[in-house]
Amino acid sequence: MKSDFDMIVRRFDKSIKIYPIADIHFGAINHQHEEWEKFCETVLADPDAYLIIDGDLINNNTRSSCGSPFDDFLRPMSQKKYMTECLMPLRDRVLCITSGNHERRSLKDADDDPTFDIACKLDLEDVYRQNAAFLKISVGVKYSSEKYADQGRVAYTFAVTHGSGGGMTGATVNRNERWGNILNADCIVVGHTHKGTVTRPSRIVMDTQNNRVTLQDYLVVSCVAWQSYGDYALQKMLLPSVTARPQVLYLSDNPRKKGIEVRW
Repeated sequence: MKSDFDMIVRRFDKSIKIYPIADIHFGAINHQHEEWEKFCETVLADPDAYLIIDGDLINNNTRSSCGSPFDDFLRPMSQKKYMTECLMPLRDRVLCITSGNHERRSLKDADDDPTFDIACKLDLEDVYRQNAAFLKISVGVKYSSEKYADQGRVAYTFAVTHGSGGGMTGATVNRNERWGNILNADCIVVGHTHKGTVTRPSRIVMDTQNNRVTLQDYLVVSCVAWQSYGDYALQKMLLPSVTARPQVLYLSDNPRKKGIEVRW
């Protein structure tokens, strides 16, 4: 298992689109099974589509968790098998994969992370990170000389973690942006709260090389969940939010127009 601080580096010769995915919760009674399978088919049919997977792939209720195992329609072992089968055709599209709090239930009780098991079965151990993934993606024209391989490309940096906490949407946004302020990443991807949001805050950057102070904007994406409203969310009086309709991030391959366009 690689360190969280071991950066994942990927290169593409053209612009790509990325779907940030989290909180699928396969196995939960209110999991949106039909929508999830249709989404997987959509990604498979698009050669330019890639995935950032950010935890809680399966519901994984255990005897010591908040939820009851009796609330799931499949045992955790079968949940893990199904998710592996879903992602197998898409294994080459996965840019990184992290664990969530539902995986940590088994990790705490038995040192067994279901998402790491899924990553191993998919032969994706090299892009698995337990707590957070730091990702560099270069897109654009590839020069023939390896010495200048990155010239002409546009580089984007991502910081991906499942996240924590709950509360109102504003509290979620503030927590995510605070984390983003300590990073120089172009995009922050989080999950956990089931509150699909997109914000573009800025950070102050002091450039000692050129003696300038500038503002650098970055993107913060909170992933949607793949669960219908009800059960635990209803019991805890949580607010409903958009589900099963993930954001799409388009990475420009134009060095003069570096940017991430979000469509939702």
